[in-house]
Amino acid sequence: MKRALLLLTLAAAGCTSNPYAGSPSTTNDTSRYTLANDTGPAHGPEHVAHLQEPVVTDEPKSRYGNPSSYEEFGVTYHVLDDASGYDARGEASWYGKKFHGHRTSSGETYDMYKLSAAHKTLPLPTWVRVTNLENGASTVVRVNDRGPFHGNRLIDLSWAAAVKLGIDKAGTGHVRVQALSADSTTVAGNTSPAPAPVAAAVSSPPPGAGLFLQVGAFQARASAEQLATRVMLESGLPVSLRNEEALHRVWVGPFTSESDRLAARQQLIQRGLPAPVNAGATP
Repeated sequence: MKRALLLLTLAAAGCTSNPYAGSPSTTNDTSRYTLANDTGPAHGPEHVAHLQEPVVTDEPKSRYGNPSSYEEFGVTYHVLDDASGYDARGEASWYGKKFHGHRTSSGETYDMYKLSAAHKTLPLPTWVRVTNLENGASTVVRVNDRGPFHGNRLIDLSWAAAVKLGIDKAGTGHVRVQALSADSTTVAGNTSPAPAPVAAAVSSPPPGAGLFLQVGAFQARASAEQLATRVMLESGLPVSLRNEEALHRVWVGPFTSESDRLAARQQLIQRGLPAPVNAGATP
């Protein structure tokens, strides 16, 4: 099981507190999951490829799943009063068929074909933008469940959201999670406009023109442009695209010395951007 969902009827089991106080009750909760292990659907990701990012709306807090604090596996979690300004990085996992059709912590029914997620402390519901820090893929999801309580994972995505971010096959991925306001183009507490594509990126920097770092290579140019945009905005370093061997490579630079390239590498790693490799001319 990738995560713990709604825990119910703890009082009957002799516990003195319910981590999801006020949650709707169900019967035979411990045996309601018919699958021993979680999986995705039998058909492929093409069934959710058409999904568009949902429109972010202002919603009141759910009646269920929003206690001030709760305990799970001996750890106490404090639910945030307000998601404004929330911006975190960590590991994402996903959950699918095992939980499909069952109640979430908010009382809603989990649908693995929708763009939703579970989080330990964000108010339910909260809209967030999740960005895969390895490939630059990004999507908006609606947090309506609690979890994941496995290891140090930050967020549990629906299967559809995992497909959108390209982590459905790997099972986990390193992501950035940013709370959104009602205007889906802005991060909660931040009025900055959404980043624009790197229209001025150099399509083919001349070889031998200096020292570079490569932070990604993609078959799809759109994916390369998305990562280039994020690297440029988060690091302030010069970014360019190079077409080579049917791949669109994202290069950072040029740098005039190896020490400058090393400093840029450290800066990219510290900001949680994809680990770079040396490219271009050698000193």
